[in-house]
Amino acid sequence: MLRVKYFFFILWMMSCVLMTACTQTSNAEKAVVKEAVDPADASDFVVITEVVPDAILEIRYYSTFNFIGTRIDGYLEPTALLTRQAADSLRVVSDELKAQGYRLKIYDAYRPQMAVDHFVRWGADLADTLMKGYFYPDLVKDVLFDRGYIARRSGHSRGSTVDLTLFDMNTEKELDMGGTFDWFGPESHPDFGGNPETGEFTGKCNSPQGRTITPEQFENRMILRRAMLRHGFKPYDEEWWHFTLKNEPYKDTYFTFPVQSLKREN
Repeated sequence: MLRVKYFFFILWMMSCVLMTACTQTSNAEKAVVKEAVDPADASDFVVITEVVPDAILEIRYYSTFNFIGTRIDGYLEPTALLTRQAADSLRVVSDELKAQGYRLKIYDAYRPQMAVDHFVRWGADLADTLMKGYFYPDLVKDVLFDRGYIARRSGHSRGSTVDLTLFDMNTEKELDMGGTFDWFGPESHPDFGGNPETGEFTGKCNSPQGRTITPEQFENRMILRRAMLRHGFKPYDEEWWHFTLKNEPYKDTYFTFPVQSLKREN
């Protein structure tokens, strides 16, 4: 009798192992399917303001006030899109910062591959320096590729990256970050003036032109950074305004659909 019970126990253990293996295989298959999407498919994206209604939009690449000086290919409307997962996390960030008296101001979010291609074409045209004085006065244009300011692939095209700042509801102005969005230079680095890991202001500013940042400006950057990191985003070493969802759902897909209002089927 004991041998019979032992036999059935072994069978039960084997069945459990097989079920676990099947479940893991199923989950792995789902993950593959998640990545194997049509880059023209916007079904997993949302308009940010539908999820974060307090967000302010200033979509620079829809306007002419950007480092190129013209509307960028693929920006058909002045709106901002993100994957649903990234937008949900951004909503939590917004709720936290709103309690502190701030609103999120979005400069850019999902960026279609055609927009990145526009950047690349512009970067190769060394004669076009229309906006040099506003965004890269210290640089010769031919270094923009080598220094990583322009790339042929952008995390923005994967749909879970956002460029943003803070709007102070008391002053009704943008919070002073000591630098502008899309400035090409060390002044845009999160460690300009301090240690972003500890939030300590050190005053160490490696600007070739002797530019500096105040303790208040550095702390303003840290307010945004701390909130974003607390709620699932990771920073970028070159830009204080740039954050990507850590667990982004499409790590290998660079989407191609344009930035515009999303039409949902009923």
